[in-house]
Amino acid sequence: MTVERKTPKTFNIILWIAQGLLALTFVWAGFMKIFKPEDLPFAWVKGNANLVLFTGVFDLLAGIGIMFPTLLRIKTKLTIFAAYGIIVLMIAASIFHISRGEAKDIGFNIFMLLIAIFVAWGRQKKAPITNK
Repeated sequence: MTVERKTPKTFNIILWIAQGLLALTFVWAGFMKIFKPEDLPFAWVKGNANLVLFTGVFDLLAGIGIMFPTLLRIKTKLTIFAAYGIIVLMIAASIFHISRGEAKDIGFNIFMLLIAIFVAWGRQKKAPITNK
């Protein structure tokens, strides 16, 4: 019986897709929270202007950090750190929503958390990208 293993190239492509999804999501969320918070449909946004701005900055940095260091091959470990930052951010967001009685709304946070864990593990152990 032979076990077929994914090629490093295929795994690398999957990691790039995961990074792209995280980057698009967090850059969009960051821009919306910073520049258009009134357009966000979330109940917690109203009355929490400083928190919205604060999380928007972190979202934007996470979105940039999860993609550009590996894409440009400059300080590639920053991608791993960004993935860990997203993990912490999603845990904090889940706790925040649970504390507000919004536990039903954390599915997206858990999904992003799992993708960030996958990227952190993949770029650290399975398919690291080195600096130029």
